[in-house]
Amino acid sequence: MPISLEMIGQVAAALGASFLIALILTPVVKNLAVKMGAVDDPRKDKDPERRMHSDPIPRMGGLAIALGFLLSTLVFLPILGEEYGNYRGMLLGAVIVVVLGVFDDIYDLRAKFKLGVQIIAALIAVLAGNQIEALSNPNVFSAEPYWILGWLSIPVTVVWIVGMTNAVNLIDGLDGLACGVSSISSLTLLVIALILGEPTVAILVAALAGGCLGFLPYNMNPAKIFMGDTGSTFLGYILAVISVQGLFKMYTLISFVVPFLLFGLPIFDTCFAFIRRIAHGQSPMHADRSHVHHRLIDMGFSQKQAVAVLYVITAILGLSAVVLTTSGAVKAMLLLFAFCVAGAVALSVYYGAHRPRRDRRGENKK
Repeated sequence: MPISLEMIGQVAAALGASFLIALILTPVVKNLAVKMGAVDDPRKDKDPERRMHSDPIPRMGGLAIALGFLLSTLVFLPILGEEYGNYRGMLLGAVIVVVLGVFDDIYDLRAKFKLGVQIIAALIAVLAGNQIEALSNPNVFSAEPYWILGWLSIPVTVVWIVGMTNAVNLIDGLDGLACGVSSISSLTLLVIALILGEPTVAILVAALAGGCLGFLPYNMNPAKIFMGDTGSTFLGYILAVISVQGLFKMYTLISFVVPFLLFGLPIFDTCFAFIRRIAHGQSPMHADRSHVHHRLIDMGFSQKQAVAVLYVITAILGLSAVVLTTSGAVKAMLLLFAFCVAGAVALSVYYGAHRPRRDRRGENKK
C-alpha cells in the first residue's frame, strides 16, 4: 500500500496521543509507585556498585508508556476486526508482561518465575498468529533462498520474543538508555513500515514511540523516575512481536538482517553478558557490572556521554537498516563501514584528549 496523507495523519495522531498520555500519566504513576513501595533504593542492593545512582528513585514508570501505547492503539486500530486477531494476541500478552513487571518492581520476583510468565505471554502472541514462518538463507550461493521453519516456527518465535524482552531489560542501566534506544528503534521501524506501505505496523510503532518520548523527559539524567521491569520488558516484548509482523514476514534477505541491525545493541549486550558469565562459571542470569554502558562509564564517560554514544550507535544501525530496506545490501554495508571508521577515529581522538597528563609527559620524554 503506497504512503498516503491519510495514513501519515493516522500515524501522527497515534504518536501524538500516546505521547500526551505518557507525558501526563508519568507523574501520576510516580506517586503511585512511591505509595506501593516500587522504589529503587541502592542502599538495599546486595551489590550497590552496580547502581549508577545513590538516592532512592521510584520505578514502575513503564506503566505510563504501556498505557499510552495501549490506549492509542485501541483508538486508532479496529482491533475487534477478524483480521486483527494476531494483534489482539499481542496486546493480551503485553498486558500480562506489564502486570508481571508491576509485581516485579514491587516485590522483586524470582527470575525463573518471571521467565515462565514471559514464555506464556510469548506463546499467546505466537498462537494468535505472530510467527516467524520462514527465514531468508544468509548463504546467497545456496539453491534454497529461504528456510521454511514449519513446526519450528513456534519455538523459534517464542525464543525471539522472550530473548528480546530480556535484552531490552538488560540494557536498562543508565538514565534514559533503554527508553531512548527503544524510541530510536521504534522510529526506525516506523520509517520502514511507511516505506513498505504497512499502515497497521506503522500505527503500532508510532504509538510505541510516542509513549517512549512522552516518558523520556522524566527519565533523562538525572532521572526522576525509572521505567523499571514494567517498562523495559514491555518495550522488548512489543518490539519483538511487531518485528515479527513487520520484518520477518518479508521473504527477502532483509528479513534475516534488518531485525539484528535494529536491535543490535541489546542483542550484542545480552549475548556478550551471557558468554562472559558462563566463561566465569556464573549463571547467565547473574547480575554484574560489565554491560556495555558500565564499560563506557569505567572508560571515563559521564552518564550523559555514555547514553549519547549508545544513542548514536543505535541510530547508525537503524539508518543502516533503512538503507538496506530501500537501497540494497551493498550500500547499507558501505554506510555501516563508514560510520564504524568515523566512530573509531572519534574514540581515538577522545582518548587522546582525556589521557592523564602524566602519561603524555612520559611519552614526550621518550
